[in-house]
Amino acid sequence: MNAPDRFELFVIPEGRRKVEMEIDTKIPNAATFKIEREDHTLGNMLRSQLLKDPRVMFAGYKVPHPLEHNFLVKVQTVPGTAPGQALKDATSELISEINTLKNKFDMDVIRQRTFEDAKASQQPMSSYESEEAAVQTSMDTGRPDMDF
Repeated sequence: MNAPDRFELFVIPEGRRKVEMEIDTKIPNAATFKIEREDHTLGNMLRSQLLKDPRVMFAGYKVPHPLEHNFLVKVQTVPGTAPGQALKDATSELISEINTLKNKFDMDVIRQRTFEDAKASQQPMSSYESEEAAVQTSMDTGRPDMDF
């Protein structure tokens, strides 16, 4: 088949770095970052996080080719702020937001399981289950409590 090996989606080849920065000489306070072995998922989250920062004037990303496993992020900042620092800060904030979301999700799962356990322990028996329990009780005591 012509399909690339799956490990090529996440293993960085020797001699390449995860993130490479190229300063833009035509636009002040701008740089393009090439991020290896990632896709639209991280690209769009980084772009959104960068745009939340008031020091960032422009942030955009693109995937050069669908079969290449990298994307480019272009960042332009206000004077006095380095684009690399803005990307680093956005990454830290994004990690923090994802950890907060994960913690909230975990707490909701625990809360839901606790609720379901409590509900199951307090739920009244159906008529079939109560008949079955009565039959079991009469079998245990040896008394014919049920008429058949």
